Amino acid sequence: MASQSTASAGGNAPFAAEVPVSLLRRAVAAAAIGNATEWYDYGVYSYVAIEIGKNFFPGSYSTAASLLVFAVSFVLRPLGGMVWGPLGDRLGRNKIMSTTILLMSSATFLVGVIPNHNSIGIWAPIILVLLRVVQGFSTGGEYGGAATFMAEYAPDAKRGFWGSFLEFGTLSGFTAGLVITLVINTIIGNAAMTSWGWRIPFLVGLPLGAVGLYLRLRMEDSPVFRELESTGETEQQASSALMDVVRSYWPALLRLFCLVVALNVADYTLLTYMPTYLQTSIGLSSTSADVLIIIGQVTMMLLLPVAGSLSDRIGRKKCWWLSLTGLFVLSAPLFMLLDQSYGLAIFGFAIMGLIFVLQLGTISATFPAMFPAHVRYTGMALAYNVATAAFGGTASYVDNALISATGNKLMPAFYMMAACVVGAVGLITMPETAGCSLRGRGVPGIISRPAGRRPGGSQRSATGLA
Repeated sequence: MASQSTASAGGNAPFAAEVPVSLLRRAVAAAAIGNATEWYDYGVYSYVAIEIGKNFFPGSYSTAASLLVFAVSFVLRPLGGMVWGPLGDRLGRNKIMSTTILLMSSATFLVGVIPNHNSIGIWAPIILVLLRVVQGFSTGGEYGGAATFMAEYAPDAKRGFWGSFLEFGTLSGFTAGLVITLVINTIIGNAAMTSWGWRIPFLVGLPLGAVGLYLRLRMEDSPVFRELESTGETEQQASSALMDVVRSYWPALLRLFCLVVALNVADYTLLTYMPTYLQTSIGLSSTSADVLIIIGQVTMMLLLPVAGSLSDRIGRKKCWWLSLTGLFVLSAPLFMLLDQSYGLAIFGFAIMGLIFVLQLGTISATFPAMFPAHVRYTGMALAYNVATAAFGGTASYVDNALISATGNKLMPAFYMMAACVVGAVGLITMPETAGCSLRGRGVPGIISRPAGRRPGGSQRSATGLA
């Protein structure tokens, strides 16, 4: 691909030579470890929410207060996206990514050292809330930057494959948080876990973030951003990037919002709410539910590169259509299997995970390609975080509320089905971007397309419109 080029109509720059595989691996690792740090914190907090409640909010509503504080990080994500995204388009992806991982890991670590309510009274929950604010604000710039950075490093023909490892980091972090907490609890017992053991998993967040910061500081910024910078085509002010993306690229913002609604309702239902569902609605023990989730997540991790590679061959849209359609048709029957036996519960969860991985394994290649390079970080951070705050952080609460209000244990499946319809609305008009260059100020898949065969179909010329 080093010699391949495309017309510059619409501002698309020529295809540049692919980076060496060794450098590409480092770039993917640097991007993925931030996602792992973010989801490690979410996994740990959600798993020890009861212990946190007892230490910081003594009383009959301790767990509810703890979960409310957990939601604070989601509320702050859109604000973080509006700040970090434009800065990433102005100053560079890697500078912002290094800042966000430092803030995230430091906040995670400090949660583990806060004195409890018995020691410092009301200051304990106040400090906890402030740290969750920092966590949510920094997270608002993490995923958009990591996905943009990775996508702009990956070769156009294999962006799906390489991008899937960003989600591998997501599941690795969440699974690691679950496993570490479970092991500590098993070793020291429930009493010690409630007293002091809950702190240990949070302390691990600092070395995890330090490794990520080291990897990111050793990397140059993405080739696409450096190309914009060298030609003077970056946004001159961070505020102009935000205004530009809202004014000129609002259709892409709406498409991405719809897709993230579908993604997050399924994601947080299957990964975050499922342990609670299996215990409260199905009657599984805590250990049995955790083992089921771990098995499902490890299986999904192994299949992510397969899904990403498939999207490189047949296109992102076909993978998303297969996933949205599959979840819409099969969610209710598979949720019914969860109530039959433990073996069928594992089977049902695995099939839902297999269908969902066609979304999860392709989002890091799909979402950044919806915007031109000069506002890519901003567009990603804005639409992704607004949708995540509205439909990701609330998914568990909505699932539980729907079951409580109706008495129907299939309500989480119906909620996912409704979200799939919203996702389909955004997918209909989304251009196919598999194989398209992400360089320049043109919109991938709309301004121009590389010469040769389109993923899954017909021939297009170098300047053919999508």
